[in-house]
Amino acid sequence: MTPVTPEISVVEVTLESDLKNVEVAEEITRRVSGTAGFDDEEQTRIEMAVHESMINAIWHGNKNDSSKSVWLQFKIHRDRLEIHVRDQGNGFDPQKIPNPLENQNLLNVSGRGIFLIRAFMDEFRVENPNGTGTEVTMVKRLSSGTHTK
Repeated sequence: MTPVTPEISVVEVTLESDLKNVEVAEEITRRVSGTAGFDDEEQTRIEMAVHESMINAIWHGNKNDSSKSVWLQFKIHRDRLEIHVRDQGNGFDPQKIPNPLENQNLLNVSGRGIFLIRAFMDEFRVENPNGTGTEVTMVKRLSSGTHTK
């Protein structure tokens, strides 16, 4: 018996660290997630997760420095969508991020991005590859009720 290896489609783009490029990333995300077979509701959730990751990469990671870039990669698997967002910043420890649901943080204007990403995606990982920048990996699985196009 020959093992079946699912095909993987890859979409990859490098964007300048400019908050205007968050919209570019959202549009790419909408197209890729639709192609992967997610319904409108799931596409919106995935889009919001990428939105938050891009803002974090540009604002917190690259400190809004337009000489730095954000790398965005989508891997469409048969059963899931894997998204990578990598900045050129100094990295961070996700364990040190305050819980946005604690009383003292409820009225804060920011600090909910990673909380939202974890709520919208099935998997969320933060790595510091090669000691430079931060790479966020997000995975959304196709549910049995989602039909591929």
